[in-house]
Amino acid sequence: MSTQLMPAASGHRYCGRVFSESDIEMIRTITTSQQYPTRAAIARALCTALTWVKPDGLPKVMSARVALLRMQEDGLLSLPAPTHSYTPVCGTEFTAASNPQPEVRCAISEMASPVLHRVVTAADSKLWNEVVARYHYLGYKPLPGAQIRYLVRHENMLLAAIGFGAAAWKTAARDSFIGWTPEERTAHLHLVVNNARFLILPWVHVPNLASRILSLAVRQVVRDWPQLYGYHPVLLETFVERQRFSGTCYKAANWLYAGQTTGRGKLDRHHRQNVPVKDVYLYPLHRHFRQSLTTSRTH
Repeated sequence: MSTQLMPAASGHRYCGRVFSESDIEMIRTITTSQQYPTRAAIARALCTALTWVKPDGLPKVMSARVALLRMQEDGLLSLPAPTHSYTPVCGTEFTAASNPQPEVRCAISEMASPVLHRVVTAADSKLWNEVVARYHYLGYKPLPGAQIRYLVRHENMLLAAIGFGAAAWKTAARDSFIGWTPEERTAHLHLVVNNARFLILPWVHVPNLASRILSLAVRQVVRDWPQLYGYHPVLLETFVERQRFSGTCYKAANWLYAGQTTGRGKLDRHHRQNVPVKDVYLYPLHRHFRQSLTTSRTH
């Protein structure tokens, strides 16, 4: 049964943007035009028509595609059939590249500082996806929006994988910590980056390694993100499933506990708990991060 999204007073909200009735009608026209035969073409046309762009000026095509799918689910329009089928990486066979390795047991002082290698090549991307799919309890799925991934190595030995992507749209504990309004969140959410995956490979047993990697990752993201996306993030966030983990490595790396999620999930429309409750940890990247996230006010 379809779940109808109740329109806001000024339209329908999807992916942080309110679409007016005239916007929806315009999008329907695009979907029925032979000029835009595929979902990807429709998404690109939507971004152009509404000047829906990222901070670096590029069109928000992925957000547009998600918004279009939700519009279709809500009965607002019909999309053409997808042209490609998607086979998740977790449905493929694992290769020898991710096979378990001999145990690594030592003190952190016995190990030279691990090195974070940004995932750039197709081979590294495949390896990152594969180890996360094989060993992370949440498995693999593409990181949303702007994202950056690292493989963590000591010499030639793979130790860990860590990834950062777009922030959660709405999180009460984080939003209260920042103190922003819904309008400020809409304007500045891209300045918050989510640590979406962090995996220490199961045969690696080095006390304090996780907090060391987190500290290195913070410094690396601060350097790499502006080079990739043309702006500086000011806050990191992560969500730790409290029934599984205590968040010790985030605490040791000086991340700040901000509260708990409600357990309703980011797409919940019925205010029911349907996912595990998670602890919310934040890491400010700038002394005046609150000011950067609430610049619509007079300070």
